[in-house]
Amino acid sequence: MPGTDLKKKREILFSKFPPGQVPEAADDLQRLEALEVQRKHEERALGVSYDLQLHTLRELDDHLVDKGYHLDNTLLTKLTRALIYYIEDTQLHNMDAPERRLKRSSQEAYVQAWEHHPHGDHDDTPPEWREYK
Repeated sequence: MPGTDLKKKREILFSKFPPGQVPEAADDLQRLEALEVQRKHEERALGVSYDLQLHTLRELDDHLVDKGYHLDNTLLTKLTRALIYYIEDTQLHNMDAPERRLKRSSQEAYVQAWEHHPHGDHDDTPPEWREYK
């Protein structure tokens, strides 16, 4: 699809406890193919860059949780994460959706429907009675 940006840059935030998760998680994620990882020790976060056709943030988060890492679960982080999951899922769904075929003339369907639908301009009076004076 033209105009869609499939290269994503996200941050994965970790909880305060247990400490020292960022370097280990970075090493773990760097083993994944087509994924760039940047350590942000002072922020307890990892910067990740990936192509949406190869990875999603949900997949990366699930991978880390499965390995035993603890992600940040503050309300703002949960909401942000849920929004990104939704956006990425929708974008992937839209990439798979077939393009809608429109009729040659967008007005053609409306003209045909108008002709077959009784409307206010229709007069049931026989023509000879209309001319009666």
